[in-house]
Amino acid sequence: MNNLRNQSNPKINLVSGMRPTGKLHLGHYLGVLQNWVDLQKSQKYNCYFMLADWHSLTTKYEDTGLIGKSIIEITRDFLACGLDPDESTIYIQSHVPEIAELHLLLSMITPNNWAERDPTLKDLVRASNQDETNLTYGMLGYPILQTSDILIFKGSAVPVGKDQTAHLEISREIARRFNYIFKKEFFADPKPLFTETPLIMGIDGTKMGKSFNNDIKISATEEETINSVKKMITDPQRIKRTDAGNTEECKVPFPYYKIFADADTCKTVKFECETAKRGCIDCKKQLADLINAKFAIIRAKRQNFSDAEIIEILKAGSRKARQKAQDNLKQIRAIMKLNYFDKV
Repeated sequence: MNNLRNQSNPKINLVSGMRPTGKLHLGHYLGVLQNWVDLQKSQKYNCYFMLADWHSLTTKYEDTGLIGKSIIEITRDFLACGLDPDESTIYIQSHVPEIAELHLLLSMITPNNWAERDPTLKDLVRASNQDETNLTYGMLGYPILQTSDILIFKGSAVPVGKDQTAHLEISREIARRFNYIFKKEFFADPKPLFTETPLIMGIDGTKMGKSFNNDIKISATEEETINSVKKMITDPQRIKRTDAGNTEECKVPFPYYKIFADADTCKTVKFECETAKRGCIDCKKQLADLINAKFAIIRAKRQNFSDAEIIEILKAGSRKARQKAQDNLKQIRAIMKLNYFDKV
């Protein structure tokens, strides 16, 4: 009976990943990892979660020495936050070379102007401060490589925030173009799986980012977290402890309360701030305690995985991913009539 149910409701292939450019922060946890864990638990998806080391080279090609260490640390975050290698496939992008071959094949049918207008490319150019008139070939091909990441597993669900919908459109266009050219409905349209991402700013009140030195790491110690919270930008109009605050003008600490505290605590903090019954130092101390409490178990779990264990998990996941990629690529070659001597 269970087998019949599984056949009538097959799992959907879901693909997502992160570039290994440093340890993950609270924004990654709230915006990505929590959602991945929920999707994994739903049992609706075959989840493929990638350490996208080739993508790192688009902006870090001159500084590759830390990629290996970053892969281990990010995977440690994955596991501590709840990703299960028995339930999801966790793999290294470059350990599945079929992705690169599919990238080559898809690049042959993708018009150049599709890549040039893709918002993924434009965002990367802005983030890397590269000159748009002198992009590397790899940077220009980033959207096609991203498409290959998805289509090599016949991915039809990609978790994204609503502001990232356009990033997936080129993958949908390439999938349709492949099907049209080769007269075979092989690839499904990769569809966005919308996620509600809480807005969390860096401690300086701007977008949180690893390269901005304004983040709080998932792996931070309690003391490091306290020190980071102490630096948070508060209501600029509140000069003295006796001044009444305005939580709507509080750039960082109060929005964090909305994420990490319950409704009653938020109400109390708002009242005490706006009636000068508490100062910013008191507010930050309580917030640091809330963050440390939230991540205490995750941080403890991080210590349970040795580097050697993580490497074995990644090797096993990459082997599993590669087998699936090989099966799909064999079909793609046949559809493109590139299997000339497969029987030799």
